[in-house]
Amino acid sequence: MNQEIKVLLVDDEDQFRSVTKKILNKKGFETILAGCCEEAIDKLKEKPDVVILDIKMPGVDGHQTLREIKERYPDLPVIMLSGHGVMPSARESFVEGAFDYLTKPCDIDILTTKIIDACSRGKDERHMEEKRVMDIMVPIQDYTALSMESTVREAIDKLKESFSSKILTGKIMGREHHFLLALDDRGKVSGVLSITDLLKAVIPAYIRSSGAAVTDSIRYSSMFWAGMFSREVKQLSEKKIKEIMSPAPVTIEGGANLIEAAYMMLKNKEHLLVVVTLGKVEGVIREQDLFIEM
Repeated sequence: MNQEIKVLLVDDEDQFRSVTKKILNKKGFETILAGCCEEAIDKLKEKPDVVILDIKMPGVDGHQTLREIKERYPDLPVIMLSGHGVMPSARESFVEGAFDYLTKPCDIDILTTKIIDACSRGKDERHMEEKRVMDIMVPIQDYTALSMESTVREAIDKLKESFSSKILTGKIMGREHHFLLALDDRGKVSGVLSITDLLKAVIPAYIRSSGAAVTDSIRYSSMFWAGMFSREVKQLSEKKIKEIMSPAPVTIEGGANLIEAAYMMLKNKEHLLVVVTLGKVEGVIREQDLFIEM
């Protein structure tokens, strides 16, 4: 199959081009080389099946080259290569129509897999295009959010309201949110307030502390606990969200694929991710959103 795939590799580093071409050719690909945007556009006449395009090049960079390629050949898949430190730039490539991106130096087996995948998606009409994060996220206007200056009482009321069914993003599903987004005065997500955060905050500090000087005979007696929950909830209710909230979740681009969202949740031990497009918050993707897609 690889022998049927023609790859256009665009990179300004001579050594990288030559080494990568040798490796790809050994794996059965036909590899065409270009060292700049102008040369890449000219080589398109050789009808490559996939383009591998470096983002950071002198003169006309990869973003502009990608736009020109997509203008001429909108269905031609382009895999972007990004060096360390330019990941946000790489993610912007999704908005511009890139098929995927990899970080240099990239694992050749991963690159090979991406090339085959990109080519098969372009040629196999039976292939069902997977949804992207933006396709299944909860839009920011539909998610429970409050100013981080709001009180815990307001947050509890807001979360309580969410425990009702509502038509959401084209599906009838439970809307209950176990997390509330805490926004700063610019509307940016500064943190999250979860039910777990509320439970932690309602436990007195001297009980949570490992060095609490409370004997078992008193600590586990009914007298010790009597009235404590109501008393602590009342005190907690007037605190600001920002005093007890957890840090803001990890962000993910709306154009990212679902497997990346699942990986990022597991890697960062998150239950939800904030979805952004070019730095603007668009929504939230949660574990249950991925579960529904399963």
